[in-house]
Amino acid sequence: MSPQRKVERRLAAIFAADVAGYSRLMEADEAGTLRALTARREIMDALIDEHGGRIANTAGDSILAEFPSAVDAVQCAVDIQDRLDLEPEGRNLRFRIGVHVGDVVVREGDLLGDGVNVAARLQELAYPGSVCMSEVAYAYVRKLLPLTFSDLGLQRVKNMEEPVRAYAVKSGHHTSAGADHAKTLPLPDKPSIAVLPFTNLSGDPEQEYFADGLVEDIITGLSRVRSFFVIARNSSFTYKGRAVDVRQISRELGVHYVLEGSIRKVGSRVRIVGQLIDGMTGHHVWAERFDGDMSDIFELQDRVTESVVGAVEPSIRFEEIRLAHNKPTISVTAYDLYLRALPGFYRMTQDGFADARKLTNEALSVDPGFTLAKALGAYIRSISVSQCWHEPDDIRVAIRMAREVMAEARDDPTSLRFAAQVLAYSAKDYETALSAIERSLFLNPNSAQSYTSSGWVNTHASRPLIAIDHFHKAMRLSPVDPEKGIALSGIGMSYLMLEQFEDALKWGETALREMPGYGSSYRVVIGALVGLGRLDEAKVAADRLMEAFPTYTLTLQRQINPWRDQAFGQRYLDALQIAGIPE
Repeated sequence: MSPQRKVERRLAAIFAADVAGYSRLMEADEAGTLRALTARREIMDALIDEHGGRIANTAGDSILAEFPSAVDAVQCAVDIQDRLDLEPEGRNLRFRIGVHVGDVVVREGDLLGDGVNVAARLQELAYPGSVCMSEVAYAYVRKLLPLTFSDLGLQRVKNMEEPVRAYAVKSGHHTSAGADHAKTLPLPDKPSIAVLPFTNLSGDPEQEYFADGLVEDIITGLSRVRSFFVIARNSSFTYKGRAVDVRQISRELGVHYVLEGSIRKVGSRVRIVGQLIDGMTGHHVWAERFDGDMSDIFELQDRVTESVVGAVEPSIRFEEIRLAHNKPTISVTAYDLYLRALPGFYRMTQDGFADARKLTNEALSVDPGFTLAKALGAYIRSISVSQCWHEPDDIRVAIRMAREVMAEARDDPTSLRFAAQVLAYSAKDYETALSAIERSLFLNPNSAQSYTSSGWVNTHASRPLIAIDHFHKAMRLSPVDPEKGIALSGIGMSYLMLEQFEDALKWGETALREMPGYGSSYRVVIGALVGLGRLDEAKVAADRLMEAFPTYTLTLQRQINPWRDQAFGQRYLDALQIAGIPE
């Protein structure tokens, strides 16, 4: 009988990292994500070695390493985030890093044990692009490293009986992630709510779109109650799949209440369970279960919305609750197709838009009067032109659909904002577009997406100061929005119109870091660099634009130039030509 192998135990500083939203990124662009991951892993491996670390395990997008000291582990984590933030390719591919000091078991080079589990849970708490550490690691480094720390408090984490005290750390270049994670936003002067993605308990991943779409409609319904401040869908959904304490969410989003829940759909039956939590104390304010049939889904949705409204502010008038009701179509099949279209739309990729276009077309074939699907279809066609993903007749069809929406949907804020952007961008009908977006904001004053749309409509209509204000309001309503780059790009474009080129460049470059797939941001940077006389850099920026959008031309830009200010439109074209965009 061979002697029993002795288990090696030791105290170690444990470093755990993975890519935020890796599955979603792979689904959207597998080849590009793998290419960016490989390049970043080379940087990370070199820095881990440089700081005296040893990589114990890698699996897919994750890395587990050990260091001789907490100082080495935390400094390496910070240096990695700073270095990766400078990488031009795949800026949307961001790592979350957790650091802990604890007892580990070493088996054939791999690390096991509670210390590893704690590091992994801290990594899940970290915001993309930031570093999160345990109280033990913090005690080692707080006086030895020139870093800024934020106490995140006790965090309940998965598979751990005792809560873990966590600290966020930021330094160097990664301020957008670390600072946002550590920052506590002030509470608005009205009841404020974030609705988190509901957990899909159906046992069928295909039902994920249904759970997400239903939550999006609950958010829209609550937003229409003018007495509330409601965080936008895109910021709420950054927490999807993450085990995060609601008190942390409350701090990061600047809200008093958090609504979470689950949806179970079996055949035609649906069960929705919701609970409202006070984000200041963690106490449950309200919980309820709703059962119904798919044919009654809109009634179920209304019941959830009404109950939350009543729990948060019982004094809200019944008429305001009634305004939260919004049944977009009598056809459950058409509504289901619309929900299926939303994930492709939010991916903001050519394939995603193609899927969304197809599904909105199918929804309209089932219910030609489904205005919300028509509005989304119009917007997809219009923005496809800007992204060089369009089909030959898209501009004409988008304008026709948008005008039909204006005739049919005077009380649907989402349809109105889609139509407004199409009319300003593709039809150059600025007055109608301004009227539509103003009504959208009147009907839904809490919509970050409507404020973003208003920013662009006002930019196109040569009202850059109003546009800048509305873009900033959008970012407050959705402070961790994955599509923040659209608003950032709009701010840059507005400063470009004002000929404040340094500001335009700053906002344009920030927009590119947030959303490198959004074409407008490249053009903001080019215009700003030409305005500053930095022509060599402008040509490099133009090369980057053409690499991302190889079919883009000056001829196309002349066709779509959406600016009411003709003098600015000409300056815009001249700058692109000077930078070397082909005719």
